[in-house]
Amino acid sequence: MAINAHGRYSQIMKDVEELIVDHIAHQQSGTAHASKLKLLVPSVGTFFTALPLQDAFNYQDAKRCISSRRFVPPSFNDIRLVLNTAQAMSIVRKSRLELVTFDGDVTLYDDGESLTPDNPVIPRILDLLRNGTRIGIVTAAGYLEAHKYYERLYGLLDAVASSDDLREQARNRLVVMGGEANFLFTYTPDVDCKLQSVPKADWQLPEMQSWTEENVTALLDVAERALKDCVHTMRLPVSVLRKERAVGIYPSKGIKLAREQLEETVLVTQRILVRPNSQH
Repeated sequence: MAINAHGRYSQIMKDVEELIVDHIAHQQSGTAHASKLKLLVPSVGTFFTALPLQDAFNYQDAKRCISSRRFVPPSFNDIRLVLNTAQAMSIVRKSRLELVTFDGDVTLYDDGESLTPDNPVIPRILDLLRNGTRIGIVTAAGYLEAHKYYERLYGLLDAVASSDDLREQARNRLVVMGGEANFLFTYTPDVDCKLQSVPKADWQLPEMQSWTEENVTALLDVAERALKDCVHTMRLPVSVLRKERAVGIYPSKGIKLAREQLEETVLVTQRILVRPNSQH
């Protein structure tokens, strides 16, 4: 049964893989609208690389025993992992891996925790650096001071600093982007906290450089009012926190919010921010 299921799933992945190859060929000729994949899935977007879906499925099937399940079909998570694996395989096979970025909370470490020395991702990140890949830690944590980021990432930063072959090699090739792309720091072994702020003029896009503090403050004012309205309407046991370039909510100690409450709060705030008559 498992062998038969594996064969069917594998063939489906191969068929989709070939549809993507055909779609990419149409993209290159300017006729993407006429590809078989576009006709089957009108909302499909642009593909930048071919995806070895059959190989990716074989890899994930060996790990997750998808073909051996009798009653639970391939899930959304199964398919997402296959697609992610195919993307990684394609990049490694067809080109040199130049940059890898990681989220912080709930990706490299648990929510609100830190990247400690015993974290199993650290040796893997060190190997990427040794292979010449640039590393970016992209986090929503919005701190102005470098030492605050060091407190969250000290396991990785200390490991790089203590490695003879990486101490200088990683300079300016390991960066931390904080506060949803508002603050940039680069690994610098010569300072105590291993991170140094990069002047905004060196990395901000021209559009960002045109923002004034008055614009930013006005936008955050609107967002803060929207959040407070949601807190009041849904009686959320949270506090509103305002920072220099961010505003958000966090629950009272020991309280876990329902996903639906958080999604409602996000969508309401987003709608208010983007509507034409918002005062920003």
